[in-house]
Amino acid sequence: MKDARTDILRGTLDLLIMRTLKTIGPSHGWGIARRLEQVAEDALRLNQGTVYPALVRLEQRGWIKSSWGISENNRRARFYALTPRGEKQLAVEEAGWDRIAAIIARIRSPFPEEGAS
Repeated sequence: MKDARTDILRGTLDLLIMRTLKTIGPSHGWGIARRLEQVAEDALRLNQGTVYPALVRLEQRGWIKSSWGISENNRRARFYALTPRGEKQLAVEEAGWDRIAAIIARIRSPFPEEGAS
């Protein structure tokens, strides 16, 4: 049987990471990935090769910042937090996603039959 987990759609990982950081506050990469999988009820497939490049990209854009800290496992880890600029970008990304989702919903809904009253 095929794995029921889904790969993340291109362009949505940044939004999901920023939303997670806004919701739970500063976290390390592994914690972010696990939180996304947990909220998605393990329907998403995330790995270090997916999450860490996105974290670097978001930090380079100034949307998140990082600092070193100690994880719950008592290990040194880089923690990421949303910046004020990231908060603004998150609002832009969410509005865009909402527009696209509404368009898809309209297209997927059945059209009224011609001539029906």
